[in-house]
Amino acid sequence: MSDLELGSDSWLAQVQEEILEPERPIIDPHHHLWKKRFNRDYLLAELWRDTGSGHNIVKTLFMECRAFYRREGPDHLLSVGETEFIANLARQSREDPQKQAYIAGIVAHTDLTLAGTSEQLLLEALDQHRQASGGLLRGIRHSAARDRRPEDLFIAGSAPPYLHGKESFRRGLRIIAEQGLTYDTWHYHHQNLDFLDLARAVPECTMILDHFGTPLGVGIYKHCKDEIFQEWKQEIAEIAKCSNVFAKLGGLAMPDNGFGWHLAERPPSSDEFIKVQKKYYMHAIECFGPERCMFESNFPVDRLSINYHVLFNAYKKMVSDFNEDEKQAMFYDTAEKVYSLQD
Repeated sequence: MSDLELGSDSWLAQVQEEILEPERPIIDPHHHLWKKRFNRDYLLAELWRDTGSGHNIVKTLFMECRAFYRREGPDHLLSVGETEFIANLARQSREDPQKQAYIAGIVAHTDLTLAGTSEQLLLEALDQHRQASGGLLRGIRHSAARDRRPEDLFIAGSAPPYLHGKESFRRGLRIIAEQGLTYDTWHYHHQNLDFLDLARAVPECTMILDHFGTPLGVGIYKHCKDEIFQEWKQEIAEIAKCSNVFAKLGGLAMPDNGFGWHLAERPPSSDEFIKVQKKYYMHAIECFGPERCMFESNFPVDRLSINYHVLFNAYKKMVSDFNEDEKQAMFYDTAEKVYSLQD
């Protein structure tokens, strides 16, 4: 590793590329905002430095990250603090005189298993999020990520065992589906079959598979990437048969994916990124079809490994031989449709 700080501006600045198709409109349907994580803030100014680095990012979707929670009050309403904070930033983003990318939607967190003990508490939480969002609430993410060796992971999920199989959780999904909200899942590759069972059990809920199901490549998984990839391919093909599931293409540059870029002297170029990751993207697109796929940044987590403008250059290169309608779907239309981000 170089003397430059992990994920720092100076480290990322070592790789600069000419922007491909700079006029293409893009919705980034997955980013976070927070304070003092990875030794830095990532708020509106930092987001705009990335979205304004050359590509035509028009709108974004904020994804819950357990930030800005209320410090007091009922447990089931603490996460509403995050929605309140982000809704304020979203208003600022729309009022920007420079007309930079604006936050067009919010995916919040609430405990969906509340439906098993008190549907009323879950309904209250959803109502509070909706009010706090200023009309921007689009979905819920209640992470199921759990691994038997969390100590090996850079960002370890802490969900209870087999969350996707709990009837209380599934009841919660049915409730958000009735309210027109989506469900984003974050889990690890060895939980893909659990998610498949969930998607089949609650077909009325629109579900979004984040980060390809997060294939892990560190710790006990470090030396079995090929085996994991082959199993992953089969599981993705089965998940794609569920018409209620959509796929986010991205989030594979996290340290836990095991590509090691965050420890390198310099971040990857778009061609270096494509060389090792294209097979994941092409398989997902083949299984789901462009009309059910959307490119995501997963910033600032993936910022630990790659520049924003380089990442979207890689995306554009990967699908350069697709037709215009297919590109429009993956870069814009699918996200706009799934999350109802129309103006």
